[in-house]
Amino acid sequence: MASRFRTLRSAFARWIGRPGLHDLRGYAGVVERAGRLEAELTGLDDEALLERATAIRDGAEPALPAELVALGREAAHRALDERAYDVQLQAAVALLAPLGGGPGIIAELATGEGKTLVGAIAAAGYVLGGQRVQVLSVNDYLARRDAAWMGPVLARLGVTVGWIEQSSTPEQRRAGYAADVCYVSVSEAGFDLLRDRMRTADDDRVQPEPDVALIDEADSVLLDEARVPLVLAGSAGTGDDLAEAAALVAELDPDRDYAVDRDGRTVSLTDDGVHHVEQLAAVDNLFEDGGLLTRVNVALYARALVRRDVDYLVVDDAVRLIDPDRGRVARLRRWPDGLHAAVEAKEGLRQSERGTILDQITVHELIKRYPVLIGMTGTAVSAAEQLREFYQLETGALPTHRPAIRIDDPDEQYADVGTKEKAILARVAAEHADGRPVLLGTSDVAESERIADRLRDQDIEATVLNARDDAREAEIIAGAGAYGAVTVSTQMAGRGTDIRLGGPDEADRDRVADLGGLLVIGTGHYPSRRLDDQLRGRAGRQGDPGRTVFFTSDADPLITRTAELAGGVDVDQAQRIAEGEAAELRRITWHYNEQLRAQRRQVLEHRERLLITGLAGDQLAEAAPDRWAELAKTIDVDVLGDAARQLVLAFLDRRWSDHLALAEHVREGIHFRSLGRENPLVGFNRDIAEAYRGLIDEALSDAVEAFGDAVITEDGIDLAGVGAERPSATWTYLVSDNPFGSPEDQLLAATGRALRRLVRPGAD
Repeated sequence: MASRFRTLRSAFARWIGRPGLHDLRGYAGVVERAGRLEAELTGLDDEALLERATAIRDGAEPALPAELVALGREAAHRALDERAYDVQLQAAVALLAPLGGGPGIIAELATGEGKTLVGAIAAAGYVLGGQRVQVLSVNDYLARRDAAWMGPVLARLGVTVGWIEQSSTPEQRRAGYAADVCYVSVSEAGFDLLRDRMRTADDDRVQPEPDVALIDEADSVLLDEARVPLVLAGSAGTGDDLAEAAALVAELDPDRDYAVDRDGRTVSLTDDGVHHVEQLAAVDNLFEDGGLLTRVNVALYARALVRRDVDYLVVDDAVRLIDPDRGRVARLRRWPDGLHAAVEAKEGLRQSERGTILDQITVHELIKRYPVLIGMTGTAVSAAEQLREFYQLETGALPTHRPAIRIDDPDEQYADVGTKEKAILARVAAEHADGRPVLLGTSDVAESERIADRLRDQDIEATVLNARDDAREAEIIAGAGAYGAVTVSTQMAGRGTDIRLGGPDEADRDRVADLGGLLVIGTGHYPSRRLDDQLRGRAGRQGDPGRTVFFTSDADPLITRTAELAGGVDVDQAQRIAEGEAAELRRITWHYNEQLRAQRRQVLEHRERLLITGLAGDQLAEAAPDRWAELAKTIDVDVLGDAARQLVLAFLDRRWSDHLALAEHVREGIHFRSLGRENPLVGFNRDIAEAYRGLIDEALSDAVEAFGDAVITEDGIDLAGVGAERPSATWTYLVSDNPFGSPEDQLLAATGRALRRLVRPGAD
């Protein structure tokens, strides 16, 4: 019934016009006016062009969209010897709509249509209109590349450019953000915000207040990564050793001792498995030892469901997660500590350091801080409804500069994976014999390497791009259109490099074009149509010939997993179900974070007052007047005020960290309450509201108590002496979300185990 309702709703939406779609054709008139300015601007020398831009920035002339994009086109022509196409200016005008009170827009431009230049022209327009811009990319490489590439364009208009990467120092970060346009990855921007929030001196801030966020690969950032928390942690040593649990689990028989649920998300011990673990661990009742049971369950998940070379790599004796949306190593990302340690134990690796979470923020919450939000991507329209729902953004598609002549063949369908791969190899061999370049898009590292090995067995040398070698990404992708090239890649979303027919210098362009251009083969559909479209978009760039085809089988993971949930389905249905699940998870995550966001806002506002005013000193002087007066006799008032500030901040931060840990604990177990017919979200919000009540006052009480014993001299306060020391080191990472399935999945699995235990002889 629910599926039928969604189908009817989608049909109705198409009939009346899809929500979130914005017609960008209305901006064509602005581009025409920009075109009429071109001859005038071309006649200016560099100094006069700069003066014209400066006059707009200083407010001497109005910031009209037509002139803003015309200036951007002229600057690009002089700096890069590239004249922006009208469709690029149309996209830039759409991105500038908020300057005139219009909506924030995500502009869809096909792969190879010049999104980077569009972003630079739009960014320049905002700067000349009086606002600072952060161009948020998906990784450090693109931030650094685009800043260097577009810097000369922006400089022609007097616009300064900075960029930030993982290795940037605080001074470099401060300078990067201070530039008119700063290119930075989403994760680095988020980590800098977290560090700024935890600073203990106002001068330590690196980020200014945000104005405009221009997001590259916007659908990927805003939707695919929106659930992933960015975490600032304090070092807390290593946690519980999971090596023993991993050794126990390694002795279990997968056919007898544990079972994976039908959709592959959760795993649980069978009755035989419980008996076996009890024998191995020499315990009478596994369910009476909560610590052992937890460690065994985590170790079991790591063994049965977390796959090496699919979900993670082992590199330099360390576990490196693979980003499921991009097929790259997800730098600075880790699972929640227990699972991460379990995978390390499974692989026989030294357990990495665990951390106490000091603060965290989701990408969704980070992005919503920006007053103006705009973006670009090659695949936005299919996500229009979600972009409007979660970000109040409109989405519009622009035509290609040249007519698209790419051919998208229907799927080739097979009964099983083995037969499908034989057909793929045969097709590649036939095309390669003619010299046609072929790009194969695979789902994970293991599949990419398996197919590349099988091609080599046929004397076809394939270049592999996956998480093992993503440092050569730009080089590999740029060469994928060369005559005779065969490239096997994991997912193509966010790769950020054009594939030119004939290779980077297009030496064999005509020869490759005569063969039909680049052939793109998908070895199976992705869970999202947008990822399929990202792969398809690599062929047929800017009117080039090209062809795409997907090979599928009835045993592909997308089909088998969805078929178990919803009966027999085709690919379109399977993708709609997978996309619906992802959207629902975003909604659930948003609802569970809503109250924490409000509480965090209150804590941060109070923290800011403590940081920039004398509030902390006033509070301690009022609560402990004798102690304050005694210290004031021998200690400079500024030193004493700073000591008070450090003390109150330390206990406030500790209380907030403890609150986050409690919220996570409540969240993990809240769905058990549905057994008692209580709405889990209502229960969570009630518990978190109760736990938060009085947090700020309790933090002050902690500080007042510690103030009586604190050692304070002209050199400052000894926080360690009163147990208020800050972590000796802080570090940042991203937590891959929902590693054990949804809380509902966990509830059902745990309930089943508990019920089995109740009817088992001797359970009591």
